[in-house]
Amino acid sequence: MTFGIDNRYATHPISETQRETSLNEKKQDVIRETDAEAIRLAKTLLRSARFGSLAVLEPQTGAPLVSRVGVATDIDGTPLILVSMLSAHTGALLADPRCSLLLGEPAKGDPLAHPRVTLVCQATRLERGSNEHARAERRYLNRNPKAKLYAGLGDFSIFRLELQRASLNGGFGKAYLLDRSNLLAGGPVAEELATSEQPAIDHMNTDHLDAIALYARHFARAAGDGWTVSGFDIDGMDLVSGDNVCRVFFPRPLTAARELRPFLVEMANAGRAAAIAPRPNRTGSESNA
Repeated sequence: MTFGIDNRYATHPISETQRETSLNEKKQDVIRETDAEAIRLAKTLLRSARFGSLAVLEPQTGAPLVSRVGVATDIDGTPLILVSMLSAHTGALLADPRCSLLLGEPAKGDPLAHPRVTLVCQATRLERGSNEHARAERRYLNRNPKAKLYAGLGDFSIFRLELQRASLNGGFGKAYLLDRSNLLAGGPVAEELATSEQPAIDHMNTDHLDAIALYARHFARAAGDGWTVSGFDIDGMDLVSGDNVCRVFFPRPLTAARELRPFLVEMANAGRAAAIAPRPNRTGSESNA
């Protein structure tokens, strides 16, 4: 008896076309159907990133070149980077705007077991003095305040990395393909929110730090103190505490900018209610301890 041989191919070898078809079918098998959980994870990685690995094409050779860059997001979720014109990757972007950005920070253990997302983008340099640049700079510095030391220097520029598509690896056996509509949340509501975003941020960080702490603990399960808001968008908010960032999603997307305050009140009330709710003790009965 012969093992491990398919007799169908003993006299009819597999053609190159058949082999490629088989490999493509196997590739498709490992890609999961994109669902709400995958989209939420990818958005969390995108919105909570402080830095990422930027891949560009070297103009002189066409070889890939990878650099670490600071990252923030515009109000619609488009990645923003602040880079020096003296950097090799900046010159590469100006010569060929095609690039990709890898986001996701490994924690303890096997780094390949932790989620990450690769964004395929086209880079667009924002002109100083434009409304688009002013908003991007404001949001970038809210996320990366130490960059205020050099953001105003003449050789630094902000680029929007216009998202084309994305590849999410949520850990072993959790691969997904996403398009820009899965990750971006723009449109009239986002533009309306952008005009009132900074006053709302300043108000929350001045008068409602207790509510922000509730958002971090209850909705993001984040530890530590000193949380402040760095940005609002129609899907949720980004909170920072030192070098730590956490993402908090709204119960549902905003349909108008005026809904922001009621949403924040609703979420603060939910957080307070959860904090005082009786918890089961070891015997299964409820306890307020």
